[in-house]
Amino acid sequence: MSKGHVLNKFEALGLSAKLTKGLAARGLTTPTPIQEEAIPIILSGRDVMGLAQTGTGKTAAFGLPIIQTILKSGEAAAPRGVQALILAPTRELVNQIMEALRGFQGNGHLKINMVVGGQSINPQKKRLARGSDILVATPGRLIDLLDQGAVHLGDATHLVLDEADQMLDMGFIHALRKIAPLLPEDRQTLLFSATMPKLMEELAATYLNHPRRVQVAAPGKAADKIDQAVHFIAKAEKPGLLVDYLDQHRDALALVFARTKHGAERLMKTLDRKGFAAGSIHGNKSQGQRDRALAAFKAGDLRILVATDVAARGIDIPQVEYVYNYDLPNVPENYVHRIGRTARAGCEGQAIAFCAPDEMGELRAIQKVMKRDIPVIGGRPWARDEEEEKPKRGGQRTAGHPGGKPGGRRRGTPKTSAPSGPPKRRRHRRRRGSGPKHAA
Repeated sequence: MSKGHVLNKFEALGLSAKLTKGLAARGLTTPTPIQEEAIPIILSGRDVMGLAQTGTGKTAAFGLPIIQTILKSGEAAAPRGVQALILAPTRELVNQIMEALRGFQGNGHLKINMVVGGQSINPQKKRLARGSDILVATPGRLIDLLDQGAVHLGDATHLVLDEADQMLDMGFIHALRKIAPLLPEDRQTLLFSATMPKLMEELAATYLNHPRRVQVAAPGKAADKIDQAVHFIAKAEKPGLLVDYLDQHRDALALVFARTKHGAERLMKTLDRKGFAAGSIHGNKSQGQRDRALAAFKAGDLRILVATDVAARGIDIPQVEYVYNYDLPNVPENYVHRIGRTARAGCEGQAIAFCAPDEMGELRAIQKVMKRDIPVIGGRPWARDEEEEKPKRGGQRTAGHPGGKPGGRRRGTPKTSAPSGPPKRRRHRRRRGSGPKHAA
């Protein structure tokens, strides 16, 4: 180090001048709290269990020290071999991690590959044949490639489980039980998650060796800069209320979460007919369609993206200003991940949840996980006798409209009063003037 050289904040954590110079060129000069705590520990070789809210820079927290360690070793991956394996639950998140890692290494020579389902397997096998210094993968596709002998993990020095809680939710624990034994026992294992369900402790005890726990926010806590609100609204009136909100910021990027694939596609088409530049991503879309929609959204060609939870942890676009929970998630922790798509990289954002009578249970579960009440921006909480039972399997009834018939006024409930009659009479007793302009 030359005389008079001043360490920048990333260098002070133990990262090389070459890496930190590349980060500075990308405008990254100040580590986030999770990076500040985790990077020195990972560089020391210890296993880490990192808990941090989404959007706080977890990828750099594990990616930068791994890149530096591999570069320092000077070893190249053997054909079909892997030096560091990163597992993530969704294709979007895998792609996001890979792009971030390639950006971190700048003009470096590391071979950083990804494998995911929904794409042709043969091109992936060809890339793996040359070896991977870092491989980012979804568990299912990786097992397919392992079964075909296209990749081996016997030389891997690092295993990263990113968004481990979602992997548990999606049933990937069985895949992990097949993959982990194929790596050396003396590997370094890093587990990162935004929430801490009870099963996570068991996961850590099974796959991590005396890990250091790094926690920069309480599990289930959303980013401080997210302005959260809930609007109580009958289910059939949600489309009109969403249009009212979106009309107020047509030039901003907004992410809308729906519960089902068909619901997301139907909502996207409704917004398209209303003149919004809208797209959608969900499980019925091919990987190519999902990639194109995300690219158009990131470029601003699409202003609204309607998605299922497939995107709850796979979008890192700082320009997203609004997140709408059109349908509340069945898994309360997913609410934290959904709204974490805004207020990223130090920006501010707004998250508005729509709550129909049959979603009060979901709302209570979300507030319990977050240990706080979400401020009310419109309507009033549905009383117990107003809450409607969810339709039984095969049933047709839609909450807020007996018999599932759409119709009635498309406005939301007034801020100071919600429909007070029984479900069958609500549409006749609702008053006008409750859209977001009246409920701010």
